[in-house]
Amino acid sequence: MGLHIFDTMGTTVSLNVAGALPSASTLMGVEEAFADIDRRFSLYRDDSELSRIARGELSLTRAHAEVRQSYADALDWARLTGDAFTPHRPDGVIDLSGLVKATAIARAGCVLEEAGVVNWLINAGGDILAHGTGGAGSDGPPWRLAIIDPQNRESLLCAFDVTGGRRALATSGTAERGEHVWRASGDRRPDERSTLMQASVFADDIVTADVLATAILAGGPERCDDVLDRFDVDVLTVDHRGELSASPGFRRAAGLLVA
Repeated sequence: MGLHIFDTMGTTVSLNVAGALPSASTLMGVEEAFADIDRRFSLYRDDSELSRIARGELSLTRAHAEVRQSYADALDWARLTGDAFTPHRPDGVIDLSGLVKATAIARAGCVLEEAGVVNWLINAGGDILAHGTGGAGSDGPPWRLAIIDPQNRESLLCAFDVTGGRRALATSGTAERGEHVWRASGDRRPDERSTLMQASVFADDIVTADVLATAILAGGPERCDDVLDRFDVDVLTVDHRGELSASPGFRRAAGLLVA
């Protein structure tokens, strides 16, 4: 098993490859997939286009086509999630961080596929995209994913195999970064009667998984029900009491005996 680890976009990315790691140029391409997006979209970099837009130095209409397209995609996701996912901070600043990390993961996956790498798994701060199997051949064992317990970071809520079309897992929660997601109420202060501590979405692609995990965390249980009604995904949530709720697909995959 080959392992390549690097830091980018404020998080740690690990690339697991079943077998030997690909060439140095391919690994550089994987890292550049993240670095390129970070240079353009990070609000923590003074020289990024989004920072320049936030300061009024650059208009959105004059931004790079990738920025304009990402903003349009984010608006589409806002519409699809009833604004539980939003590209705007309450002060009006455009913030695409809920979309671009997943985009970087997907782009890095394309680099690996184009290089002929078959069996790999990318984990970027807990958001995971898997391809092929966890063995050197096509008949190797499936990749196995796990979700950490937000109340005890040394324990797991569940583990399950990547089989069928589902190959992307994203988790949004408050355990590591606190209340960093703007709730549907318009602030970050949790309403203990309805607030979720963590939401994990298992989907066919990483962008869908990441966006919907954020939307569910922000929108609460009602938004979770809406997502399950309208999207072909599976969901596992943890509420403020530590109680779990899982979609039927998640219960079957992980062997969970929960609601």
